[in-house]
Amino acid sequence: MSIRVQPISAADHLGLIAARGSASFLQTPAWGRVKSEWRSESLGWYDGDTLVGAGLVLYRDLPRIGRSLAYLPEGPVLDWASPSATSMLEPLVSYVASRGAFAVRIGPTIAWRRWGTETIKRAIADEHVTRLSDVEPDAIDPAATRLRGQLRHLGWLPQHSDEGFAAGQPEFNFQLPLAGRTREQLLAGMNQLWRRNIKKADKAGVEVTQGSREDLPAFHALYLETAARDGFRGRPLSYFETMWDALRAEDPDRIRLYLARHEGDLVAATTWIRVGTHAWYSYGASSNAKRDVRGSNAVQWRMITDALDAGATVYDLRGITEGLAADDPEIGLIQFKVGTGGEAVQYLGEWDLPVNRALYAAFRAYLDRARYLRAAKSLLRLPTRGVRMVRRRIGRTAPMESPPPHGEGPSSPPPDPEA
Repeated sequence: MSIRVQPISAADHLGLIAARGSASFLQTPAWGRVKSEWRSESLGWYDGDTLVGAGLVLYRDLPRIGRSLAYLPEGPVLDWASPSATSMLEPLVSYVASRGAFAVRIGPTIAWRRWGTETIKRAIADEHVTRLSDVEPDAIDPAATRLRGQLRHLGWLPQHSDEGFAAGQPEFNFQLPLAGRTREQLLAGMNQLWRRNIKKADKAGVEVTQGSREDLPAFHALYLETAARDGFRGRPLSYFETMWDALRAEDPDRIRLYLARHEGDLVAATTWIRVGTHAWYSYGASSNAKRDVRGSNAVQWRMITDALDAGATVYDLRGITEGLAADDPEIGLIQFKVGTGGEAVQYLGEWDLPVNRALYAAFRAYLDRARYLRAAKSLLRLPTRGVRMVRRRIGRTAPMESPPPHGEGPSSPPPDPEA
């Protein structure tokens, strides 16, 4: 098999994704327009005249050197379960090297291990268990295991972290399977607290509606309120406006905004993204006031049922860390998501291949120093729980009702890969 990689049009890129049924929204052509601080291009993998794969490549230059990191967040879109999947990577590396890349980073979207709700609950209740990876999974994909070994053998370097988050995209995610299930079955699969809170929100008169672009400022104000409460750095309104415009220009139903109101007051707001059969909870925010009306549960239930109605087979609540100890600062986030009745999914994470080893070593040294400085700043910013948080993970703390948004990585130039 002789594979070549070359630039392709956005139409061909989207056609390949449509043929596959889905792909990460971070691998759509539109995402390159969202991440305007990166150069981007769509690449196609050809076997003869047949397009067999596609990928969005983001390039970020090192200052004063003119060499770049080539990053494919949650990509490329290939048949990762194929025994010959790694043979598709050599032409990618050759191409981006010709474009001046000193390293390439990929994120294979193949699930390696899965843990069901009951398994996670038992692990949380066991005081001797502190990490999800120490728990026997309910399922292991042999194709993913094989791919993991192949990547290591070929010199790719895993970017795993001790906390479960890679430098760019999360390695551990929480997903709710929707295929073949009714609303009644989904509700019955949730825990008692989730069912009670959904019912309580309905009884209190919480109304969930879809918003428009004009509602983004209201969402953003609530998002900044959440950021101040939970100690993370919020993005500017312009980021969400760009995201809205780019994704909806590609597909009018690619992104939605949901608003939960109680007696006219905005109590929760979220963004929802869908590519084919996969839907994601992207960003979330909740008010400090009226938390007893359970607006966050109401808006989540609306997004889940709308994903089901749209034909999605997976509702993705995105990243979790793997800490299960009672004093883990992220345990509330995991418990919130476990309440939906879904499963924890571990992907293979992100992998680097140095093209220029000297430049790559300098890049890694810079990132290590940047993380240390951010950790120190976190200690000053969050004196009440900062020490414990920083020990657990480097980066921003995710609120229980607002999981870490996609692509939240370090951002100082030259930045960590960030979707």
